[in-house]
Amino acid sequence: MLYIMRHGKTEWNSLHKLQGRTDIPLNEEGRLMASRACEEYKNLNIDVCYCSPLKRAVETAQIVLKDRNIPIIEDERLVEMSFGDYEGIENSFAIPDCPINILFKNPEEYQESIGGAETFAQLFARTGSFLKEIIEPQLQEGKDILIVGHGAMNSSIICQVKGLPIEKFWSAGLEQCKILEL
Repeated sequence: MLYIMRHGKTEWNSLHKLQGRTDIPLNEEGRLMASRACEEYKNLNIDVCYCSPLKRAVETAQIVLKDRNIPIIEDERLVEMSFGDYEGIENSFAIPDCPINILFKNPEEYQESIGGAETFAQLFARTGSFLKEIIEPQLQEGKDILIVGHGAMNSSIICQVKGLPIEKFWSAGLEQCKILEL
């Protein structure tokens, strides 16, 4: 079985800042969310966990899987989507005509990089290779796998596993520290 989880809350989440690849740690609320998830999912069988190397994902995985002797393996392909020059921008939706908002409001229209941000093609290529090379063989062996990542990166995996079109990219709406079974 394949499970996916989004990291706990950070200060930038609270401030509605685009994080992308900026390495922001969990805040106290995020750690509490992960501790609650640890309790909620303590009986869920997980053989291995793969996570983004960013602090917020690694710390979430460590807290959620505390005392379970489950390997946590970081993979660069699970890093969050890069938002380029727009990383750190606060509440982009409050900025009229902010170019990066197309990525969120009309993903099917986001074809070329804006301000150095990663494209969906680039995101899907790296997460797709991860799924094909790492996840698929282990699922065929009957392993139960948890991926701990980020909003956009997780959405790319969900779209690929479920065969969703890019128009539905944000439809999963993955809550922080909640497991989605794929």
